[in-house]
Formats: sequence, structure tokens, C-alpha cells
Amino acid sequence: MVDHSYADLSLAALYDSLNPWGPGDDFYLDLVMSAGSVLDVGCGTGQLLRAARAAGHGGRLTGLEPAAAMLVQARRAEPGVEWVLGDLRTRRWEDHGFDLVVMTGHAFQELLGDEEVRDALTAVRTALCPTGRFVFETRNPAARAWETWTPDRVRRLADADGRQVRVWHEVEGSPVGDRVTFTETYEGEAWARPQVCRSTLRFLGPDALSGFLGGAGLEVAEQYGDWARGPVTPGSPEIITVARHG
Repeated sequence: MVDHSYADLSLAALYDSLNPWGPGDDFYLDLVMSAGSVLDVGCGTGQLLRAARAAGHGGRLTGLEPAAAMLVQARRAEPGVEWVLGDLRTRRWEDHGFDLVVMTGHAFQELLGDEEVRDALTAVRTALCPTGRFVFETRNPAARAWETWTPDRVRRLADADGRQVRVWHEVEGSPVGDRVTFTETYEGEAWARPQVCRSTLRFLGPDALSGFLGGAGLEVAEQYGDWARGPVTPGSPEIITVARHG
């Protein structure tokens, strides 16, 4: 199911402002620019592929996104990229031969069930050429990032019409196993009442990730704990995984 914040046009229009370009985007852009063909799974508004095209990438760039409202933003900004509405089950990926498949913005954590993870990884393996790489990041569960998702940490920004918007998060109860459920609330002049979006994310550690990858015929080639390519430690904010055919 697509989160309301991604499906609603007024909320999707705020996505780039809430998620400005940062070190993670630089990390992925370097990878994209060195690959001839790229599939961005859960591409959102297409920031990464738009930047790659603007930087002179002349190869095949494909963005896959299940939320139509997000793709509206992507297509408006860069019609020269192949934008596909759907998820990894939308197409048969045999012989697509992508040099690189990425899942950015912690999109991998939205895969909640074991079968959903296995199906996605199997599709990724099929989409990759024999020497291709799959790169994605998840928040390190040992760092317990959700403990900072509290209502007192309010983000303030302006929408396209200059109206002020307040955004905050709140975790619902304690984590259930490796899953954390939280709300994201938008409040501003654009809406008669606050818009509340409810989401659940799955936090998998290195061993669990390696197990799922191996079951899909992939293996970990490299793994980092931050965007500077530091090692994964209990305090590392990220688990950035580079995988390849096993």
C-alpha cells in the first residue's frame, strides 16, 4: 500500500523540501554516473535520476515508483527519464541487464514481510546484468533512530505558494519485533485539518540482510555504516549494502 504522504499531490509536492540533497545523494550519484544503465526502485520524485541526467548521463535511466503523485513531480521536472508507475512486480525483468539497481531513501525498509523481501530481491537479481550491483541502505537497528522521532522535533517549511507547513513524527508504542510504526503529521494553511500519515518500517541488521540476499542468489560485496564508507558499528546510523550475483 502506498503511504498517504506519497499518494497525495499536495504532500508529494513537499517531498524534495523535506528531503534536501545530502551526502547520501552524492554517494548514489557517483555510482549512477559510472553505470551505463540504472534502475531506481522507489524513485520518489526522481531527484537522483534527474540529477544524473542533468550531469550528463546519456545512458538508460529508469525510475520505478508505486505512488502516482510522486511520479507527477518527476515527469514535470525531467521528461527525459523513463518513469514507470508500479513496483518490482509490475514488469518481468528478465534480460533487462541493468548495470546498477538502487533503492534509496530507506525505501528497502518499507518491505515488511519475509515473502515481500524475498520477491523484491529475486526481481532485483533478475534485473541485474551478470556483473551488475544492487546498492541500498537501511537504518541500523542498533542505533535506534526511531527514539528521536518525537513531536517536539518539528520541521518548518514553505509550500509552493509560500504557505507555512509544520511537519513532525511520533512513534506508536514500542517496536514490535523488527518493525516500528509511526505517524507523520502535516499542519498548515493548505488543509482544513492536519494531515496524518501512518507508516511502518522494518529494521533489519547485517546478518538478516545477508540471509535474505543469499536466499535470492545475491551476496554482500561491501557494507558501510555511513556515507563516508566507514565500517558498520553499533553506533553507525546506516547499513549501506553493495550486493552482486552470488
